[in-house]
Amino acid sequence: MHDIVPQQSPVWQHLEACIRQVVQGYGYDEIRMPIVEKTELFVRTIGEVTDIVAKEMYTFEDRNGDSLSLRPEGTACCVRAGIENGLLYNQIQRLWYSGPMFRHERPQKGRYRQFHQTGVEVYGLDGPDIDAELIMMTARLWKLLRLERLELQINTLGTSVARAAHREKLIEYLALHRDVLDEESVLRLEKNPLRILDSKNPAMQEMIEGAPQLLDYLDDESSQHFERLKILLDGVGIEYRINPRLVRGLDYYQKTVFEWVTTDLGAQGTVCAGGRYDGLVEQLGGKATPAIGFAMGMERLVALIEDRELAVPDSTPHAYFVLVGDSAVSQGLLLAEQLRNALPGLRLRSHCGGGSFKNQMKKADKSGAQWVLILGEDEIAQQQITVKSLRDGKPQTSLDSSALIQHLKEFVIV
Repeated sequence: MHDIVPQQSPVWQHLEACIRQVVQGYGYDEIRMPIVEKTELFVRTIGEVTDIVAKEMYTFEDRNGDSLSLRPEGTACCVRAGIENGLLYNQIQRLWYSGPMFRHERPQKGRYRQFHQTGVEVYGLDGPDIDAELIMMTARLWKLLRLERLELQINTLGTSVARAAHREKLIEYLALHRDVLDEESVLRLEKNPLRILDSKNPAMQEMIEGAPQLLDYLDDESSQHFERLKILLDGVGIEYRINPRLVRGLDYYQKTVFEWVTTDLGAQGTVCAGGRYDGLVEQLGGKATPAIGFAMGMERLVALIEDRELAVPDSTPHAYFVLVGDSAVSQGLLLAEQLRNALPGLRLRSHCGGGSFKNQMKKADKSGAQWVLILGEDEIAQQQITVKSLRDGKPQTSLDSSALIQHLKEFVIV
């Protein structure tokens, strides 16, 4: 788990602002869930035999003897909140959320034990048009962030009927190659064979390439849904690659799955993963409800932004207010508020804590501010503020408060 220090915060703020701009532009509403849930929620949705539940969750017993867990992902929490608050029954909901998740994994670049995700979930719509909208939304975000070299991979998992037919043939095939399977794949063979197709083990790649593909077992409903999705993406010019090995191991996932991947982050190449999970709401006790969503890894997106040295909003003060003497402090803080009222975009840092004029000027320079505003006994007597440029050598000047507002307005976006 790591801190996000002030030097890093502007990139996070930029990313969060862009996400909020995009999701609100599509008419999505924010939902906020607690970071602690009953452990049973994740056992029911993710599966007791999965690594997340068996090895990676932070689970503890509270004073009442209940087993609680820090949330390892957001979809289950969102469905639980939707059911409990009556948001899903015979309704269409377009929701989004953002916040920390927790998994006890081996830390590496782009993977931390406390990490942050933004998730978007849609309930009550079963057509490929909403699948396409979510993909369009992510593509718009990458464009706004000016991120390149992201590849969209899509696949379909079909309906439960199609998956059952494929599963039977897949298990037969994998059983014939049991000697090639690694230990993890042997454990998945009966309970989660689809996940074996997603293995990155080099020794298994040739065998996986020859495995039966789910695309060959699709029923008419699944095929039509997938074909329509491709037509919609083609219509707006979003490029994609069909990846038949892109799967989800849990039964409530159906039809569309997609991921945005990059080669710029090493092993942790997926920055956004989504899919349709039409069976989950019913599995958690709600009425059968079509649903689709995606989650984005914020640390990975921050890394991409930092690697490209893209421009992010500047948090450096425009001006630093040097205040010399008790009278200057009281009058200066009042004037600073007036300046902020007149110029809402102004980043003004007022000196606090006293100190000599020389010491305050050193701190003004260290702050990175373009301008230093000086208020001392002489300025108070003349009802002026001394304005000095710290960066370009322009001569200093003295201005009254009205003239100072006009002067700063040239450099501040109001």
